[in-house]
Amino acid sequence: MPNADLHCHSTASDGVLEPRMLALRAHHNGVQIWSLTDHDTLQGQLEAATAATELGIDYVSGVEISTLFAGRTIHIVGLGFDVTDIGLNRLLDDNRALRDERAKLMAQKLETQGFTGVLEGALRVAGSPTNLARPHFARYLVESGQADTVQGVFERWLGDGKSCFIATDWVSMGAAIAAIRAAGGTAVLAHPLAYGLKPWELDVLLTAFQQAGGEAIEVVSGARLSRSEIEQLASTAVEMQFTASRGSDFHQPEEGDGDLGLVPNLPRQLRPVWHKWLTKK
Repeated sequence: MPNADLHCHSTASDGVLEPRMLALRAHHNGVQIWSLTDHDTLQGQLEAATAATELGIDYVSGVEISTLFAGRTIHIVGLGFDVTDIGLNRLLDDNRALRDERAKLMAQKLETQGFTGVLEGALRVAGSPTNLARPHFARYLVESGQADTVQGVFERWLGDGKSCFIATDWVSMGAAIAAIRAAGGTAVLAHPLAYGLKPWELDVLLTAFQQAGGEAIEVVSGARLSRSEIEQLASTAVEMQFTASRGSDFHQPEEGDGDLGLVPNLPRQLRPVWHKWLTKK
């Protein structure tokens, strides 16, 4: 089975490496099929695709879309779509506008906790005035000496439900899946076990995802899953006839959640989501 990594992030969203540097890292780690899946933006796609082609890596267009389902934020990865599709780009524009508003509100809340220079600092960390995300704020607080660790910032202030968390009315899961499919792509449910759902809640999510046109689930996502959790997701994929995806969810070196291409392999009984692109060659 080829070494595929279909989930990672660059400086176009909340990663720390530029797309070309990610491609070089992927190549060094033996990745053969790669997708850059930045949050709600296609900004890095051309650079990533160009670098991958130069390095002999099969490139698949990608994006990770923040969506809302049953009051929860659910991440949907789109793969293999037309990056120029008008409908998909409009949907991503809508989500980025929500991100901009969320960033301002988040900065205000952090300032009330005694932190200083928050919005300006996060913008410097991001290197871009658009697509600010929680990791940018956390990294700024650590780099400026106002907090000890990024993980600590999330655990105390920025994690879901914490004092400075901002609930956001993202596009619906169904709308995101429809836009991905209309652009010729495949919708993948990202890290299904990361949402803190009870078993019956996960069943509801998976059923709704499939009914909306979702075709694949991430069975391997970073290095955070145990072997038993991977087997659980593999069984779900077989039972519900999903294809399976694999990704590191890489954001930065030495993060601890898995490096590009250096995560567990998919169980052999699964049909990989990338099969459809390889068979077209």
